[in-house]
Amino acid sequence: MTSPTTLTLARHGRTPWHEGNRYTGSSDIGIDDVGQQQARALAIWAADAKPHHVYASTMLRARQTAQPVGETLGLDVTTDARLCELDFGEAEGHTLDELRVTHPRAVELFLQDPSAHHLPGGEHPEDAATRATSALTEIAGRHPGQDVLVICHNTLIRLIVCRYLGVPLSAYRTALRGMAPTATTQLSVRAGGTVTLEYYNRTPSDHVESHTQAQEHAGGAPHGQVL
Repeated sequence: MTSPTTLTLARHGRTPWHEGNRYTGSSDIGIDDVGQQQARALAIWAADAKPHHVYASTMLRARQTAQPVGETLGLDVTTDARLCELDFGEAEGHTLDELRVTHPRAVELFLQDPSAHHLPGGEHPEDAATRATSALTEIAGRHPGQDVLVICHNTLIRLIVCRYLGVPLSAYRTALRGMAPTATTQLSVRAGGTVTLEYYNRTPSDHVESHTQAQEHAGGAPHGQVL
């Protein structure tokens, strides 16, 4: 029996818009100095995890995060535009508080159901989930039984997890807290397409702590953050 393919989804490193929680979406900005440090920490984690392949969205912040990972592992990074973040339309570059002033009704509806009432001019979350899971299904089929690291984006990862687990996309903001920069979420994809969530939103430092706890409790299961 073929072992499952492991897909580890990592959010990119911090950008200048992280402070204040501005919607970045399709705005192609790079990571800042802290984000560079986070990318190096992710590379150190990857050196221990040893994924067989590395993929990334085509957006600058994802490619910059993937670069030290690929260099550390000696692997080329394969990019795929289907892994890009959700386009937030008129919300790009703005905070939710700013939008409450400029688009009060749109924000009210968005908070009620962010899928049916996505932000004005933005991509429909259903479409984003479809393109992203299509990409991941292809990646898993391309690398059966192997470990693959995929560097992409916060909202996209939440949509992916909801789609695979059958959680309505209307609940993606409430069912799943936002991913921390360079945090990882791991999925196992079995033959036939069955997907299991192994853990959600674990930072590189969480991995170190989990590994340490596992050593201290030899013979027991490592402690991790499971949704």
